[in-house]
Amino acid sequence: MRGTGTVLLLVGVYVDDLIICGPDSKSIAEFKQQMKRSFDMSDLGLLTYYLGLEVKQKPGEITVCQSAYAEKIIEISGMKGCNPVDTPMEQHLKLLPGKPELVSNATKFRSLVGSLRYLVNTRPDLSFSVGMVSRFMECPNSEHWRAIKRIVRYVAGTSKLGCKFVKGPHSDLTGFTDSDHAGDLEKRKSTTGVLFFLGSNAITWSSQKQKVVSLSSCESEYIAAATGACQGVWLSRLLAELCSQEVKKFRLFIDNRSAEELSKNPVFYERSKHIDTRYHYIRECVADGVVEVKHISTDDQLADILTKPLARIQFAEMRRQLGIVKV
Repeated sequence: MRGTGTVLLLVGVYVDDLIICGPDSKSIAEFKQQMKRSFDMSDLGLLTYYLGLEVKQKPGEITVCQSAYAEKIIEISGMKGCNPVDTPMEQHLKLLPGKPELVSNATKFRSLVGSLRYLVNTRPDLSFSVGMVSRFMECPNSEHWRAIKRIVRYVAGTSKLGCKFVKGPHSDLTGFTDSDHAGDLEKRKSTTGVLFFLGSNAITWSSQKQKVVSLSSCESEYIAAATGACQGVWLSRLLAELCSQEVKKFRLFIDNRSAEELSKNPVFYERSKHIDTRYHYIRECVADGVVEVKHISTDDQLADILTKPLARIQFAEMRRQLGIVKV
């Protein structure tokens, strides 16, 4: 970040590649000239491609996708020309380690999972399914291989999809958290889904297995909310620094009334006395006015797509609401 007076430039650096963002072309051009006087640099113009990300810019709109990278994944998997499917994972599918028959080429399985994980950078609709197969990289079996082949078939039919970011009048930070209680059949751990929007644009998403076993859906939702609070606090502070303003309160939507009350009221001691101290961080955030925890109906819980396989129609609708469009 570089600021002089009222002009603020943001510079993203990866090794020797730079992305420069600023309020006007003049300020960016001046910064480029300053850099060229000190370093041997090439100006590639408006950003169109960066680390596998394809960027298209229009007035008031930016789209980011990985179409070429997706096509490469299909090719290396040996599934070019496969029949596409509408969802990356079958609804109600449950995967277990070990039996049935183990995959002979586990290295190829791991390589494919790693490639798909990078694709999740612009495809939140793949977060849960890719995260699920990632749990079995050590010893994949034939069921896991079938699951990852279905993900590739889904990618084959949606390779042109990407994230759309639109300019709007509001830039409020809003989060959604959800959990799938005891969804892991082996150790009975839950899955946390965390999703954040800036205005109407999805900016961060994650789907991960919780580190502890939850005794109830209330507890798993509470842990998910605490994880979301940590992410939200970091994002709100980052935005405050980038925009040179005070840290603003953000809203966090959860669909469990008991977890909502637990985050606001420490009186429920019997329910929460065994919960690890770190997950009570959300109570401090609520008490300090950093986060406002609000209830949302399960049907409107957008983080649901990050915690479990959904039916075709529901999946397509949530994907649309996440701003994933054909680029």
